[in-house]
Amino acid sequence: MKSYVIHFIRHGAIDATLSGKYIGITDVPLSQKGKQDLEQFRQTYHYPHAQVVFTSPLQRCTETCRILYPELNPLSIADLRECNFGEWEGKTAEELKGDADFEQWLAGNGEAAPPRGESNADFIRRICRMFESIVEGLMKTGTTESVVVSHGGVIMTLLAVYGLPQAKPFEWTMDNGFGYSVRVTPMLWQRDKVTEVFRRIPVADAESV
Repeated sequence: MKSYVIHFIRHGAIDATLSGKYIGITDVPLSQKGKQDLEQFRQTYHYPHAQVVFTSPLQRCTETCRILYPELNPLSIADLRECNFGEWEGKTAEELKGDADFEQWLAGNGEAAPPRGESNADFIRRICRMFESIVEGLMKTGTTESVVVSHGGVIMTLLAVYGLPQAKPFEWTMDNGFGYSVRVTPMLWQRDKVTEVFRRIPVADAESV
């Protein structure tokens, strides 16, 4: 039976001064180093072939697509964007320490949300609905290999929800420009809505053969 492979890739690095800050829907570009690193990765490693590339509309993702897949015109999907951290955007965990809503949100309370932002539950519902629609579209069109360029939080959450082996979101961490490949088998997907996580990407050229 035909299977469908989806390659998740986290966008390249942004400005180091933003490290540790909650940067969700804030539309920051790749840093110069982030661009250089991606160019180097593209020369050093093998990024998987794709018939189609889906991307978050935020420029750190669209710029990553242009570097890694310059020959393809990525399809921008609004619901691939990172969580909306509302009034917490641009702040660090240290700055938010003592905020009762933040402590509840950090503890995983599904209904806790940043002021004017997105709750954990709403974030998960949004990206899961989006991912399932992507899978259904791939099956309808017979597109067997695709790439999703998105954000660390999005990818880790989707793998925690749909990935086998089962693991917590933090166990699916990845560096900028790296990610995971999953295989969708129609029968297993229709029965249990799960995917097989089978490889970290990109890989060394010797591993790609």
